[in-house]
Amino acid sequence: MNHVDAFRDGALARRIADRIAAEAEPGRGYAFMEFCGGHTHAIARHGVADLLPPEVRLVHGPGCPVCVLPAGRIDQAIAIALERGATLCTYGDAMRAPGSGGMSLLQARARGADVRVVGSPADALRIAAAQPRREVVFVAIGFETTTPPSALAVLAARSQGLANVSFLCCHVLTPPAVAHLLAGGDGVPPAAIDGVIGPAHVSVVTGYAPFEPIARRCRTPVVIAGFEPLDVMQAVLMLVRQVGQGRCDVENEYTRAVSREGNAAAQRVVAEVFERRASFEWRGLGTLPDSALQLRPAFAAFDAEQRHGVGYRAVPDHRQCECGEILRGRRHPTDCRLFGTACTPETPLGACMVSSEGACAAHWAYGRLRGVPVVAA
Repeated sequence: MNHVDAFRDGALARRIADRIAAEAEPGRGYAFMEFCGGHTHAIARHGVADLLPPEVRLVHGPGCPVCVLPAGRIDQAIAIALERGATLCTYGDAMRAPGSGGMSLLQARARGADVRVVGSPADALRIAAAQPRREVVFVAIGFETTTPPSALAVLAARSQGLANVSFLCCHVLTPPAVAHLLAGGDGVPPAAIDGVIGPAHVSVVTGYAPFEPIARRCRTPVVIAGFEPLDVMQAVLMLVRQVGQGRCDVENEYTRAVSREGNAAAQRVVAEVFERRASFEWRGLGTLPDSALQLRPAFAAFDAEQRHGVGYRAVPDHRQCECGEILRGRRHPTDCRLFGTACTPETPLGACMVSSEGACAAHWAYGRLRGVPVVAA
């Protein structure tokens, strides 16, 4: 048995499920939100929800950085590539995310823009070094997980004297989003959830300490969990126990990778390059204070928004798309009338269907045929 198989043991999963059922209070409902899209896909792919007792319900959350990236930020990237004529480098998930009018970076490339999919910001630096007369922009998207590579790339660009490269910074921070979902705000009530399955990869970098004041203030337990099905099952058991004991702590299921303090070296390089924005719009969550990063003044020469003069303008999503409500945990993918009809992975209308970690993409891949009878040939 290899390491992965150990965390996908069906017999052990059923034993944990029995323990959850035994410890859940009869007649009491439990709603636990998984914040990260990696958890959403693990739950859907491995049928985790089917193992849980009926009292326990899993609720999809924001999912991933592409899911919560608002249309206005996509418009900025399209303007840089299509109108300013720069070479735009981005991660693959962002290519089909819809901007205003449904325009995507993929469609911008079809219209002649130089948009390239890269595996890391270091690839963008290599492109800039190979084409010194051409402006190159890297779209820096991600939660805290991908922020250290972006910071290192900015430092490398400065040390290499790459004057033709800049960064469109769209890095967002998970604790403010978790706090907003639990506490509500701007006229939106808090999500009706009893606990949070916290982000694992984010916590490898930040540690789990940033979630502790949120759990206390919002009176909601948080369990940081790995991405294998047994990780999620164990996290659910830990949350059920916390609810039963009346505790609102942050617990760490993912002990093999996460500590309370996190990666100090990664935190230092991020702090050197980035500072918090006063506010940032999230798709579905609205404009949240201190919830995203921008380059520090010392690195303003590498700020693509300033260099290319692309200001931000908020843009409404598709009127019939329920993506925003799904990101808040208030709707299920099948509650959207567009799901599986006008909106599919081939023709996505919302970011939840675009991203490989989106809730709609997960349900399309693993859950849309659940309950459909099989007809023998």
